[in-house]
Amino acid sequence: MDCFNNNGCSGTTATPSVGSPAVVDGAEQAVFLIQNMDCPTEERLIRDRLEKMPGVTGLQFNLMLRELTVRHRLPAVAPIAEALTSLGMEAVVKADTSSSAAPGQVSELAQDAGISGRAWAMLCVSGAAAVGAEMLAWYTGHEQSWAVVALAVIAILSGGLGTLKKGWIALRHLSLNMNFLMSLAVIGAAVIGQWPEAAMVIFLFTVAELIEAKSLDSARNAVGALMAMSPDTALVNAGADGWRETPASEVQVGTIVRVAPGARVPLDGIVTAGQSTINQAPITGESLPVAKATGDAIYAGTINERGEIEFRVTATQKGSTLSRIVDSVQQAQGERAPTQRFVDQFARYYIPAVVLLAVLVAILPPLLTQGAAGPWLYKALVLLVIACPCALVLSTPVTVVSGLAAAARRGILIKGGAYLEQGRLLRAIALDKTGTVTLGKPAVTDAVPFAGAELHTTLLHAASLAARSDHPVSGAISAYWESQMPGEALTEVGAFRALDGLGVRGLIDGRELHLGSLRLVKELGCSDQAIEALVEPLERDGKSVVLLVDGSTPLLMLAVADTVRPTTAQAIADLAALGVEVVMLSGDNAHTARAIGLQVGINDARGGLLPEDKLGAVVDLIATFGHVGMVGDGVNDAPALAKADIGFAMGAMGTDTALETADVALMDDDLRKIPEFIRLSGKARAILMQNIGLALAIKAVFLVMALHGEATLWMAVFADMGASLLVVMNGLRLLRRIRN
Repeated sequence: MDCFNNNGCSGTTATPSVGSPAVVDGAEQAVFLIQNMDCPTEERLIRDRLEKMPGVTGLQFNLMLRELTVRHRLPAVAPIAEALTSLGMEAVVKADTSSSAAPGQVSELAQDAGISGRAWAMLCVSGAAAVGAEMLAWYTGHEQSWAVVALAVIAILSGGLGTLKKGWIALRHLSLNMNFLMSLAVIGAAVIGQWPEAAMVIFLFTVAELIEAKSLDSARNAVGALMAMSPDTALVNAGADGWRETPASEVQVGTIVRVAPGARVPLDGIVTAGQSTINQAPITGESLPVAKATGDAIYAGTINERGEIEFRVTATQKGSTLSRIVDSVQQAQGERAPTQRFVDQFARYYIPAVVLLAVLVAILPPLLTQGAAGPWLYKALVLLVIACPCALVLSTPVTVVSGLAAAARRGILIKGGAYLEQGRLLRAIALDKTGTVTLGKPAVTDAVPFAGAELHTTLLHAASLAARSDHPVSGAISAYWESQMPGEALTEVGAFRALDGLGVRGLIDGRELHLGSLRLVKELGCSDQAIEALVEPLERDGKSVVLLVDGSTPLLMLAVADTVRPTTAQAIADLAALGVEVVMLSGDNAHTARAIGLQVGINDARGGLLPEDKLGAVVDLIATFGHVGMVGDGVNDAPALAKADIGFAMGAMGTDTALETADVALMDDDLRKIPEFIRLSGKARAILMQNIGLALAIKAVFLVMALHGEATLWMAVFADMGASLLVVMNGLRLLRRIRN
């Protein structure tokens, strides 16, 4: 397909996107963009050449992105570029030495894949000459007349010279790729006198490659379209010069940017003036706009629907949430799914087997029957044409890329094709409570001092300890203090320490105070039946109780209530309809966990769990159900998230940690995206099986037809490229919205 770049048929341009390569395991890493590398045959040609090079330690291919990652211990990438040049792929080092593609460059391959005017003209000449040769041969009945041969030669040279050149390169490197097989078929047809068919085959092959390339670009551009949602310019505050239109890539952190109603937000930031509603569907998949005012975060690619707003930039264009999403999806495409690995391995044995069959068909029948060799040689040539496994191998990456891009558009960031395939297998989901089932923004509902303690002082000490913790319950206590005693300073806390799953402790005025759950109080030996009698009714109401104790003396009891997310109950019902068991794992007490569980329809709600207890619960679930997912915040629940087959991070929008640690990141806080992910996974698996079956069935049918003499060379070309086009179009169906 390199005959359709802007340089005509001058060969493929491989562009390293890494000038100062990243270092991985002591080896440097460079990424090459290769225009015509979208079939396993090209991959095999490159692999056979580069794996033999001293200093090259590893190769990773992404055929959908036409991307080759080379790990090496060479002083420069020039030898690698020279090796690619020897394969007909001229390598050019880009001036940009960043280790990741800048925004706007993600669709660079598609932009460079335009067809030059000269290439169009040559293709038209080839088509006209091929049709002329066929018509003249049919009219005269002579397929080997000088006029027919002349037209056929014109068709082959004008439309297939690039294919013949690449076929010769493949032959020199002993690589059985499509260009070699097609060249052999065309030359063989000419040798046995089938000149019109040789001409038509090379023309149809060239046209089919163009159609296939355009279809594949739809899958490739699905990811590029994500980045295209971010505008190229921003209206920035230039001080005395007023407001100035500036390229978004040049805007620095801290700059004030203005967004008009109806315009897209160019960068991540915090609103500093104005209020509006923002359509965050491009990032989170949310159906309803979200109100934004001073202090609220906004994200690049979202749409300002109503009022004019100004915001302070918090991340450059490369560091925006949208850019990180695109980077994550691109990286995920390079991770082969299980089905893809199986198909790739199958293809390694498939081509040699078919080629061997073609050789046997060409040689054995004439020898055994003493018959004419011409018809059997023709059948062998047809077998060579249908031997290319492009349709079979493209059947998986196109589907995976479409699934990843479709999920990203819905605010579901899947970190690899393996997780996209595994989602359909989930039989149980473990949910953290705070921030997952609930909003994670609890509020203090009760503040009761114990006998002999004074409310103001004990509340001050509790708020001082809580201010040192980032737990949502601690935040609620701090907020309650601010509402009760606005502006009053907190007390200095010394020797502060967080007690995982229990609470916190610290020194205030020389006294060691503990603030935490009833379980912590019991471990300190401060609990008795009277305290438990006070706590129990509050916990039955779904409230979390926090106690402040001094040594063995309880000082203050605070009750904190969290609000269930409005979408949680629907998500639980959707999961149940899919046959998925839902379990809630909470660090809060068992009474609170059960109360929250009943509100949302979770029968198995477990409370009083430390991080290691949650890990043990996930292990037990795996033993019972097989495939288990865990939903948490990506940090506190890390052991359980890591142990689960698929770890889901809630509210990952704008959070680097969640994007990096989770297998699947939900860009907003909507649990309904988990059943949607499972449905998407099932749909992806179905399409994968359809594509593999379709590709193999077409190959099998034409194999039988070829052996019976019913298939022609041009029919074989249509069969091969037609199958590729069918699996690509079928895989692109995942880009449509998944419905229940």
